[in-house]
Amino acid sequence: MNVPEVAEIANTREMISLAKEVAGEGAVPFRATLFDKSSSSNWLVAWHQDTALPIRERREVPGWGPGSVKEGVVYAQAPKEALQRVVALRLHLDDSDLDNGPLRVLPGTKTLGVLTDEEIHELAQKIAPIDCPVAAGGVVLMRPLIIHASSKADSEKARRVLHIEYAESARICAELQLAMV
Repeated sequence: MNVPEVAEIANTREMISLAKEVAGEGAVPFRATLFDKSSSSNWLVAWHQDTALPIRERREVPGWGPGSVKEGVVYAQAPKEALQRVVALRLHLDDSDLDNGPLRVLPGTKTLGVLTDEEIHELAQKIAPIDCPVAAGGVVLMRPLIIHASSKADSEKARRVLHIEYAESARICAELQLAMV
């Protein structure tokens, strides 16, 4: 979010409108990540949930788990109640198809709360995944608690995705405020 061009995209009328539909009228972008999968940078992402949130300062708050610091930013494991107030908008800069490692999700898992690695593994054995191919310019909305993954790309085509997270408020709970990263 510190890159002006990214902040500009995150705050466009279209992106804010989509975020407000899911996160609420106060939707604010707080974190952006560029995923750049290509033939020279190709990786597999195992089934997981996104449970760490960037916060302005570390405080002991009931329900919030251990914290860490990455590049000077404090992250904490967030409880279900906080994560349900977050939505990610994934803006596809390139076509994402079945050959270049698209997002895969386990449908129906966003409501199950924060799960252990073992629970995630068990669900991945039971639930048929859905691949999420998207044309360039398309946007996928996802909640952080949906179990998701991606395969390595089987083609030379790039798959760049700007993943922008929004919360209904920068104050994620009474005691904590999100850091803008």
